[in-house]
Amino acid sequence: MNSEAPTGPFDLDVVVVGGGGHVGLPLGISFADSGARVALYDINGPVVDLINSGQMPFHERGAPEVLRRVRDAGTLVATTDPEVIARAENVVVVIGTPIDEHLNPSAQAVPDAIAEFAGCLREGQLLVLRSTVYPGVSALVERLIERLEVKVDVAFCPERIAEGYAMTELRELPQIVAGRTDRAKARARALFERLTDTIVDLSPEEAELAKLFTNSWRYIKFAAANQFYMIANEFGLDFETIRSALAHEYPRAKDMPRAGFAAGPCLLKDTMQLAAFNNNNFALGHTSMIINEGLPLYVVSKLEERYDMKDMTVGLLGMAFKGESDDIRDSLSYKLKHILEFKANEVLCTDPYVSVDEDLVPLEQVLDKSNLLIIGAPHKDYASLPVQTPIVDIWGLTGNGTRV
Repeated sequence: MNSEAPTGPFDLDVVVVGGGGHVGLPLGISFADSGARVALYDINGPVVDLINSGQMPFHERGAPEVLRRVRDAGTLVATTDPEVIARAENVVVVIGTPIDEHLNPSAQAVPDAIAEFAGCLREGQLLVLRSTVYPGVSALVERLIERLEVKVDVAFCPERIAEGYAMTELRELPQIVAGRTDRAKARARALFERLTDTIVDLSPEEAELAKLFTNSWRYIKFAAANQFYMIANEFGLDFETIRSALAHEYPRAKDMPRAGFAAGPCLLKDTMQLAAFNNNNFALGHTSMIINEGLPLYVVSKLEERYDMKDMTVGLLGMAFKGESDDIRDSLSYKLKHILEFKANEVLCTDPYVSVDEDLVPLEQVLDKSNLLIIGAPHKDYASLPVQTPIVDIWGLTGNGTRV
């Protein structure tokens, strides 16, 4: 990378590649709300049209009003035209590293995606990798840029937001900034100081591991809680009662999570990426996968000990991967559904937020027809349902115990 000043002029401050998704859209909205001129590039035409009409394509607290504000101010536009990339000084790429059906990471996914729009890159731009990447991908992208012989700085600035809280956390959480050169880091720092005052400097390789460590640590904590839940449950004891008591005014246990289905598009994926990076020598990660992915089957097996499932209609409440979300990606509620369809007479599913699943039915129908209810996602709507039907609540949402 050279040390010359950026070449312009650019008529946009930021373009977010993959800007219509759960990571890119809140980021783009936040940059635009800070006064930046922002474009969102996404290949999903219907999503782009929704954004340009001032509507959010998914549920994100606080985002709809900010989207309308920046659209009215003219500081944000969405497009399916990749040529917009050439107009922005800062190109933020939110394309992450997927894992395949064998849980192996596709390390070339990000470089390959960047290669597709490489012809739109211009001298003087800053290219920011934003989503989780397999360790070493930042270096791969740097080498790609060198081969293209275009003077573009490269930085890795991982997102660490909790889905649903992006509009708050983008402003409140420290931002990790990593670059191979002082100039790349300085430019990335200046970009994200639009959103937060706290910047943490790392090398690209340190930042790549920091992101994977963050999600793996969270996944491991959920697995510990779920294992504790199963131990308590086997002895007829209520885990949530025990957890609440041991965490009461006791700081060393205050971060113990409740039991529940640990899922979503990041935690398992990033844990498996870390395992692959360490030559599959990650016993904690693999054990966590067995525990968390096995929880739906454990719940059904315990229910079979109590009920004649083949004659029952089971209602599954909540299909999103977490409470107050409409995101069903990698949701364990669907794994639970598939197991129940094999065991029960009928399975009815509902969710007040999810709109992309045509098989969902209204809550009233589920409550009316079901002999047994299971809370799949801990939406607050399910905390106090007016029914006498037995409710399985491993989350402790209803306050009536978590035993199965």
